[in-house]
Amino acid sequence: MIETNSTNSSAATGMSLVAAQAEIVDLAGDAYRTLLDMIQLGRLPTEIPLQERTLAATLGISRTPLREAMSRLIGGGFAVRTPRGQLMVKEPTLRQYLEILQMRVLLEGEAAAQAASRLDPVDAERIIAEIEQYMASADHPKDENHRIDNLVHDTLATASGNQMLAQTIHDLRIKSRCFDQNAAPKRFAPSCLEHIALLRAVISRSPEAAREAMQQHLEHVRVELVTRHTNL
Repeated sequence: MIETNSTNSSAATGMSLVAAQAEIVDLAGDAYRTLLDMIQLGRLPTEIPLQERTLAATLGISRTPLREAMSRLIGGGFAVRTPRGQLMVKEPTLRQYLEILQMRVLLEGEAAAQAASRLDPVDAERIIAEIEQYMASADHPKDENHRIDNLVHDTLATASGNQMLAQTIHDLRIKSRCFDQNAAPKRFAPSCLEHIALLRAVISRSPEAAREAMQQHLEHVRVELVTRHTNL
């Protein structure tokens, strides 16, 4: 009987440990996704060491799942450790940013071409209406600019039907968002018009037109950024 109780106790302890580890994994995954969102929105500043205690309090979790989430950020190339072991979101150099953008031109052009035969035109029209309504509004906050941009690019990437392609594009866009976070959104209106033209090309069911529209959009981003930085 004692052996049975001991066995049951060990099994219960083992199950508790498994449950605790699973909870940590779930919390770490949620924290990881939240941190990525914060990077996209510029809420995690670049080149400044981040405090674990502050981040844990902000996310409402303990340091254990936070450290796991931070390790994932580092593994994904979104952040680095300082010599003192602190987490820091690293801003790409201009050269690195341009390399990221070059990859985006290739991958997002292909995603847009695939989306031209897969995305429901009704969904595309709904996004166009949302962009037009936003353009007509008086207020254009940074967070909302990012949301609209994400809506267009993530929708097309997902509509490609290739999950790995969509995830790669998503990660590259986050990394590119780390560059020059404090820049003024000077391309707000042109970008909105380019997004509408891109979605119109998708609605037309023309893969090549969609590819060209996406590539032109990203080329305009590149030209504006290089011009601004070489004139500093």
